This record gives sequence, C-alpha cells and structure tokens, in this order.
Amino acid sequence: MRIGVPKEIKVHEYRVGLVPAGVRELVHAGHELIVETQAGAGIGLADSAYAAAGARVVPSAADVFAEAELIVKVKEPQPGECRMLRTGQVLFAYLHLAADPEQAHGLLASGVTAIAYETVTAPDGSLPLLTPMSEVAGRMSIQVGATCLQKAGGGFGVLLGGVPGVPPARVVIIGGGVSGTHAAEIAIGFKAEVVVIDRSVKRLRELDVLFGPALRTVYSTHDAIEAHVADADLVVGAVLIPGAAAPRLVTREMVRRMHAGAVLVDISIDQGGCFETSHATTHAEPTYVVDGVIHYCVSNMPAAVPRTSTFALTNATFPFVKALADQGWRAALAQDPHLAHGLTVHQGHITHEAVAHDLGLPYRPL
Repeated sequence: MRIGVPKEIKVHEYRVGLVPAGVRELVHAGHELIVETQAGAGIGLADSAYAAAGARVVPSAADVFAEAELIVKVKEPQPGECRMLRTGQVLFAYLHLAADPEQAHGLLASGVTAIAYETVTAPDGSLPLLTPMSEVAGRMSIQVGATCLQKAGGGFGVLLGGVPGVPPARVVIIGGGVSGTHAAEIAIGFKAEVVVIDRSVKRLRELDVLFGPALRTVYSTHDAIEAHVADADLVVGAVLIPGAAAPRLVTREMVRRMHAGAVLVDISIDQGGCFETSHATTHAEPTYVVDGVIHYCVSNMPAAVPRTSTFALTNATFPFVKALADQGWRAALAQDPHLAHGLTVHQGHITHEAVAHDLGLPYRPL
C-alpha cells in the first residue's frame, strides 16, 4: 500500500503521524511510504532520517495526497487538506467531528473513508489511541494552569503548593478518567489542595485507593460542581463522552462567581469544551478572559511538547496503521471490531452514531 504522511499545518502543530522507525517497519513489510518534506523537522526528525528508513520524501502535501492510498496524520485535516482528499482514500487521524461541522462537511464532500483515533477502542473499553495524548494533556493542564495563575500570566498570583504558613492553591478537576487522573497526580505532586469530581462511584473509589488522603473525591452533581468551582483557584475540565460533544458542566453563572484571576483549563475543548464560556484557542494565543477568569482552551494541547507526544502517540497508533496497510481497511476493520469503532465517515455518510447525533446528520452504519 502507498502510505502518505503530510506535514501538520494546524497552528503550532509539530507532531508527525509516523516516525522513521515506523516507516522502516512498513517498508520492510513491502509498503511504499511517501513523506512530505520537513514533516518531522519540528521534533528533530530530518528528511534524511525518513529517506534512510526507506521513505520517498516529496516537496508538498499535494504530492502526498495525490499519491497515497492511506493518509496517516495527527490532527484533523484543515479545510485545504479536506479538498485534497478523495473517494477510495483512507484517512487515519484524530477527527473530533462532533464539535466541528465544517470539517465534517468537508470530509463528507470528499468521499474519503475516515477512521478516527479517538473512538478506536480496546477490549476493556478504553480508548488506546486517545490515552497517550490524554496523559500528556492531563499533566500539561497543571503546568499551564500554574503558569496562568502567576501574576505575569494574568492570574491571582498564587503558588500551587503554597509555602509553610501559606495555604496551597485549590485545584478542582472535573472528570476522573485518564486526563483527570494525570492532572491529579501532577497537582498533588505540586502539593496543591486537590478535588476530583466524577459521576462514577467506582472510579472515585479507585482514585481514593490510588492517591489516599492527598486527594478529595466528590460525586458529581450540579450542586457539587457549583460549590467547588466557586472556591477554586484552578479548574481543569477533563470530561469525555467517546465520539460525542462534551457536556457543558460549568455554566457562565458559575464562572461569574469565581474570584478574579482564577484559571480554567479545558482539556475537553477538542470535543467542544465542558465550560459554557469555552471556545477553542491556539498555542499562538492560548488564553482569554471572561468575567475576570482566565480560560486556557487550546485544542491541541500536546503539540506544546511535540517530541514527547509524537513518540507516545505513534507507539499506540503503529499497530493499527500496519493492520490497515497489510490487510486493507475493510479486512482490518472486519477482523478487529475495536478498530472498526473508529470508522466515522465513509463515502459521504457518517458511520458513527454519536457523531451523527451531535452534528444533526443522518447516521448510516457500514
């Protein structure tokens, strides 16, 4: 199969869909790899490394899209990339379509078969291709939140861990999944006062065992969110419903009651965000202020640490890329129902029920 890896073009996006080691494995298996020049330059992977692994390096994304049968990307295709996709081609990347009708219509118009990283499942029901980036985003959320809390970042001027004689910052994490757990781990490491709110009692028990008295766990209700958000210095939104838009759990009124200089970090922004006041930002302009509260809503947070993120991501995606290449997408999805859960668009139709529901478009199972 001819496999194409274009350079990512989203603002300050330096990750890449395959690293040279993966290219070498695919070439060894008999596949042809086409890589856009400078695709890995942002993380120190030179064109020469891809060429040495057996790839053909081409001068433009147009060359990649024109030749490749399987396109392997990181982030969702931008409008210009959607226009280069075609019927019969397979796209494997993060899509997050439920919160992005423009991209959805672009993919539908292209006729492409699109498989989304974020809805591929594992036998235990987890999301193996979302997990590594959720881990990165969860850890980053505390890092960027701490920076925003500094006075120079517009914040209240609070040190997360406080110092002897001065209390630590209050950190509230909404969602106890992968991102929320990693956010809690880092916040506890900073010696902040940490609360995790989740609607699963089972998960709250697991977190209680994992972190002990360093973490407070709270069952999620509207009253609980309202009470804890009002007093928080830093709130991390880490809510996920696979494939679907994130629920808006923090209202504008709750934000209005927070103290000036508090910070909201919305990890869920890829799926539309879990704060009513959220809208997507970029690494070029990551924050904005609503009612005196700083909002960090970057939709590709892991791109801030692209080398770590790329290797973590490609470790997880590579077996699926190889299956798609070795078997073709139909056979690969027929053999692996967990990979089949990633199928989102096929020849002008939405094939994932949650995505179709949130976009208000017809759902057609393959």
